[in-house]
Amino acid sequence: MSLKLFDLSGKRALVTGSGQGIGLSLAEGLGRAGARVVINGRDEAKLARAAEQLSAQGIAVEQSAFDVTDPKAVVEAVDAIEKDHGPIDILVNNAGIQRRAPLEEFEVDTWREVMRTNLDSVFFVGQAVARHMIKRGRGKIINIGSLMSAAARYSVAPYTAAKGGVRNLTFGMCTDWARHGLQINAVGPGYFATPLNQALVENPDFDRWLKARTPAGRWGRVEELQGAVIFLASPGSDFVNGQILYVDGGVLATL
Repeated sequence: MSLKLFDLSGKRALVTGSGQGIGLSLAEGLGRAGARVVINGRDEAKLARAAEQLSAQGIAVEQSAFDVTDPKAVVEAVDAIEKDHGPIDILVNNAGIQRRAPLEEFEVDTWREVMRTNLDSVFFVGQAVARHMIKRGRGKIINIGSLMSAAARYSVAPYTAAKGGVRNLTFGMCTDWARHGLQINAVGPGYFATPLNQALVENPDFDRWLKARTPAGRWGRVEELQGAVIFLASPGSDFVNGQILYVDGGVLATL
């Protein structure tokens, strides 16, 4: 019985920004738990390579290339998935970018790019999928926040603002949609060795600082996020709503 609580067999999961890095790992984890996964990104060639990698592991995978920052394209793509493939039972809003600069030098266009990708997309895709979930009276939405949803670091203030918005939007989605049978939660990753963080991984000073600052003493591995997302996507979390689960090796727990 306990294992059935985390069984995703027969479910379809859309994971945005899943051509590489954390998104691809989350798609893999959901697939291994039994879900059919729909991977998303703008680069069709990258998606095809990711789909091949998942298929080689025996994971049922579909591809949907669309721009999560374009609300019209989002609605069209979500409606097409629902019509052509079947209901989206699980949504993971993972798409994100990072841009670094001192805040006083940050370009307005770059600020807007960070907001569109990291925050607006969560609203666009979340709303489009929720409209279908509400009709069915069930659904799981998992927004990928960040350690920066609760803290800040030099040169990434816009990212921090966007991820703080993801946390609060998660609260708002829960407040509006829990009554319809949906569970909406977030995961807040700490520092993981991903393409998004490559500049930090390759910086010896930052690498030393991070390992000293993190109680676990190391960078996270992307596969270590899979369990949290599987839990929030599964029947095991049916009364968990409006929460953000930090997976950070203990960074937020200590000064």
